[in-house]
Amino acid sequence: MLFQSVPFLVLMVVTFALYWSVAKHRVARLSVLLLASLTFYAAWDARPLLLFAWYALVNHGFTLAWHRVTTARAKRALVALAVTNHLALLGVFKYADLALSTWGWLGQRLDAWSPPAPVGFLLPIGLSFVAFQAISYVVDVHRGLVVTRHGVMEHLLYLLFFPQVVAGPIVRTQALLERFELVPWLTVEAGGRGLYRIAMGLMKKLLVADVLSTALVNPVFAAPEKYTSAEVLVAVFAYTFQIYFDFSAYSDIAIGASALFGFAVPENFNKPYRATNLFDFWNRWHISLSSWLREYLYIPLGGNRGSKVQVLRNIMVVMVLGGLWHGADWRFAIWGGLHGALLVAWRVWWWLSGKPEKTSALRVAVGFAVTFTAVVFTRVFFRATDLTNAFDVFAQLARLTPGLANVSPQVWATLGVAVVSHYVPDDAWERLGAFFVWLPAPARAAALVALGLVLKAVSTFEAQPYIYFQF
Repeated sequence: MLFQSVPFLVLMVVTFALYWSVAKHRVARLSVLLLASLTFYAAWDARPLLLFAWYALVNHGFTLAWHRVTTARAKRALVALAVTNHLALLGVFKYADLALSTWGWLGQRLDAWSPPAPVGFLLPIGLSFVAFQAISYVVDVHRGLVVTRHGVMEHLLYLLFFPQVVAGPIVRTQALLERFELVPWLTVEAGGRGLYRIAMGLMKKLLVADVLSTALVNPVFAAPEKYTSAEVLVAVFAYTFQIYFDFSAYSDIAIGASALFGFAVPENFNKPYRATNLFDFWNRWHISLSSWLREYLYIPLGGNRGSKVQVLRNIMVVMVLGGLWHGADWRFAIWGGLHGALLVAWRVWWWLSGKPEKTSALRVAVGFAVTFTAVVFTRVFFRATDLTNAFDVFAQLARLTPGLANVSPQVWATLGVAVVSHYVPDDAWERLGAFFVWLPAPARAAALVALGLVLKAVSTFEAQPYIYFQF
C-alpha cells in the first residue's frame, strides 16, 4: 500500500474519521490507530507482524522487569538482554544470507569448503526502523527518559504506527509513545499544514523522483555500457536528487499524516545538498538515523572523548555499521566506509589546520563542491545492484565519451526543478504553506483536487516503490 495509492487515501480518510470520533477515549482511539497500522502493514505481508509483536512483548516485559529489580547491575543486564534480542532478530532476518554467502565466497577462494545454501528468510519491510526504534525505547528507559509505563498495545502501536513504520523517521519515545496518554487535539492550522506536507510529498515523489528514476537512472544503471560517459554522469547526478526527493517525500507524507492525528513527528531532512562539509551533510540528511547513531552508538563508544585515534575509530565504526544498516550487501559497507574515511580526513584536517570560526566565501564554495562531489560519487555503490555493477558504472565514466542524446528534455526539466526547489530560500516554502493554511476550507479542498488531477495527468510513469522500503 503505497502512500500515493487510492487504498492509502481511503485508509487515511476512514482512520481519520474514526479516530477523531473517539479521540477522548484512550483505548478506543489507540485501537483505531493500531487496527489501521495492522491493516496498512498486512497489505504487503502479514507474517512479519508476529515478529513485531515479539519486539513489543520484549519491550513490555523489559519495562516490568526493569522497574522491579533494584540493583544497577541487574538493570544493565536487562538492557543488554533486550538490546541483544532486538539486534539478534535483525541480524538473523537481514544479515544471515550475507554472512553465509561471504563464508561461502571465502571457502571457494581458499578451496577449503563448499558454499552453504542460503537461508532465504523473509526480510520484513521496515525491520531496520522497527529494530532501532525498539532499541531506543530500551535505552531511554534505562536513561530515565521514559516516565510512563505502557501496555503491550501501546508498545506495538509505537513500533507499527502506520505513517512511519516502513521508512521512518525513527521516532523517539517522547515524540510518540509518551503522547499516547494525552488527549489529542487538532487545530485548523495544524491540519492545514499536515495536508500541505502530504501534498508536497506527493509532488516530490511523483513529479521528480519517479520521473528521474524511470526516464534515466534505472536504464543507465541497468546497462551503463550502452550509454556515454556524459550520460552516465548525468544519471549519477540525477540519482542524488532522486533519492533525496524520494525519501524526503516519504518523510513529508509521514510527518503530515502524523500531524492529522495530533502527533509531531520530527523533521528528517534539512536541505542536505547545501552542506559545506560531510559532518554538516550528516546533520542534514536522514536526521533521525544520524542522531540515533550518534546518541546510541557513537557516544556509547566514547564519542569525542579519549585519544584522537579513538575518536577516528569511533567515526569509522559508526559509518561502516550505519552503511550496513541500509542493506545486507558489502557495497553498503563500502559506501559507509568511504564516508567514514572522508569524515576522518576532514576531522584530521581540522585538527591540523584549526577549524575556523568564520569562513571565507571561497572556503565555503570549495567545501560545498567537495562535499557534493563526494556524496554524488559514493552514491554509485548505494544505487548499484552489486559491486560489479558499481565498477561498471565507474568504468564507463572513465571512458570520457561525449554525447547526451539519451537525456530527454523531460529529464533536464525535472532536474532543473529539483535543483531550483532545493536551493530556493526556506521562507519561500514557509510562505507557500502559510498561504495554503490561510485559504478557506473549500479553496484548500479545491487545490488538493486540482493537485490530484495534475499528478494524474503529468505523472506518465508507473509509480515506483520508495527507495527506503528495502531497508
